[in-house]
Amino acid sequence: MIMIACIIVLVGIDQLTKVWAVNTLGNGMDIKLWEGVFHFHYISNYGAAWGILSGKKLFLIGLTSLIIIGMIWYIRKLPHTVWGKWSRVAFVLIIGGAIGNLIDRLFLGYVRDFLYFILIDFPIFNVADILVVVGVGLLMIVMLFGELEESKKENNEVGKSCQKVSNE
Repeated sequence: MIMIACIIVLVGIDQLTKVWAVNTLGNGMDIKLWEGVFHFHYISNYGAAWGILSGKKLFLIGLTSLIIIGMIWYIRKLPHTVWGKWSRVAFVLIIGGAIGNLIDRLFLGYVRDFLYFILIDFPIFNVADILVVVGVGLLMIVMLFGELEESKKENNEVGKSCQKVSNE
């Protein structure tokens, strides 16, 4: 239940920031938080990351929906370990971001982007994109270190078993 509440809050934050962006920046205004480094600059993105698959709205809606459903199904199968809990956090972030952009595609036909890291001319993004990227990064860390932890446990258990056999 707490995961659902967290997802709703994350989607709400994403949608509120997008409404702010449209209302504040939609008329072509550019807010320079740090001149030449980071700006608020609104665009309508008709594709996915970096505008790829532009105009493939139905494909993106279908793919995103399948990924969300798959993640919700998979969350229920995660172990109740420390790494399982961190995996859940990662999935909540990813699902929240995916739903935020899915709402835009469903109701507007495009995604509202407004965060621009101009220093490296990085593609303009939004809060939902941040949630997905942070969630995927966290999931990668969990997969790497969780696997190492499990491997250490298995090696310790094998070592204890071997020691027990040799003591007999």
